[in-house]
Amino acid sequence: LADRRNRMRELALESDRLTFALNEIDAVDPQPGEDDALVADIVRLSELDTLREAAITAHAALSGAPDDAEASGHSAADGLGRAKAALESTDDAKLRALAGQVGEALTVVADAAGELSGFLDELPVDASALEAKLTRQAELRTLTRKYAADVDGVLQWAQESRQRLAQLDVSEEGLTALAARVDELARELAQAAVDLSGIRRKAAKRLAKEVTAELSGLAMADAQFSIDVRDDVVTDKEDPAALALPTGELARAGADGVDQVEFGFAAHRGMDQLPLAKSASGGELSRVMLALEVVLAASAAGTTMVFDEVDAGVGGRAAVQIGRRLARLARTHQVIVVTHLPQVAAYADVHLVVHGAGPKGTSVVRRVIDDERVAELARMMAGLGESDSGRAHARELLDAAQRDEI
Repeated sequence: LADRRNRMRELALESDRLTFALNEIDAVDPQPGEDDALVADIVRLSELDTLREAAITAHAALSGAPDDAEASGHSAADGLGRAKAALESTDDAKLRALAGQVGEALTVVADAAGELSGFLDELPVDASALEAKLTRQAELRTLTRKYAADVDGVLQWAQESRQRLAQLDVSEEGLTALAARVDELARELAQAAVDLSGIRRKAAKRLAKEVTAELSGLAMADAQFSIDVRDDVVTDKEDPAALALPTGELARAGADGVDQVEFGFAAHRGMDQLPLAKSASGGELSRVMLALEVVLAASAAGTTMVFDEVDAGVGGRAAVQIGRRLARLARTHQVIVVTHLPQVAAYADVHLVVHGAGPKGTSVVRRVIDDERVAELARMMAGLGESDSGRAHARELLDAAQRDEI
């Protein structure tokens, strides 16, 4: 609408220009291919005397000149007629056959003479016809200089311009109707945004409660997770994204509605909840992410998730709970976990060990299975990889993870 208002003068000028051009074309009324036909007519009319003389001479030679008594009897038709009569007067079969061929030639000559008569009848008696053709050619060339290279192009341009002109409504009534439609759509959009915000707030409350419950099982029993959904308020009425809500408040509208969504977090009771990105440590952030993914697992199946140090600062039963949740996620996702806890590693389907002992400071990654995996889990338990008790404990941990009905 703003663009339409700003371009009203420009659109009005375009409308006037198209109207003038179409009126000019309609006044000339060009016909398809007319310019090429005119060229042929003008060439013929430019040689009018020469053409008339040639046609008269040829006609006289074929059938004689009607007003020339001296030439009577000396035309091709007369000669062929006499030849035919002479051949038919004999009893010789061969000559009579030739008489038929001469008769055919006589027919051809008569036809040609008839066409020449028609040609002479069509020739103008003076140069006025040539002048009319030249005037018409000048009219067409005025159009082809302005709008296209030839008459067919002019007709195509006129058709497209009529379509464009039909789309150009530069009247005040059209602008008023457009403004009313914009207001109507804005009201519909505002109501849809309010409805979406209500649905989003209900979902946020439910999700925050479920994530907080998950955090309790991840050694964060006192943690509180919240989701704040609020209008993205703007004060500048000229902001092109500003949308007037039914409450009268202005909010910035986008493809996702008019809301700002922010995660809040407090690690312990009594602490003020602050934005998650500012208040959570790396390990806490990873566990919040894990809790979110567990809750939302059903709606994000098939994705790949990477958790780095999600178990930082925990151990014992909390570590087991983290391992169980990661294993549950792995049912529907590809889950990659960087961990130093054997309780978490025991739940993995594939156990990879990273050593920083490669050439030139590079790292080496290798998979461990069976006894080698047991030894690695024992090593992770305070370096007990070489002891029988450590191996027994590691095997017990691995067996328990494999038996766990997650």
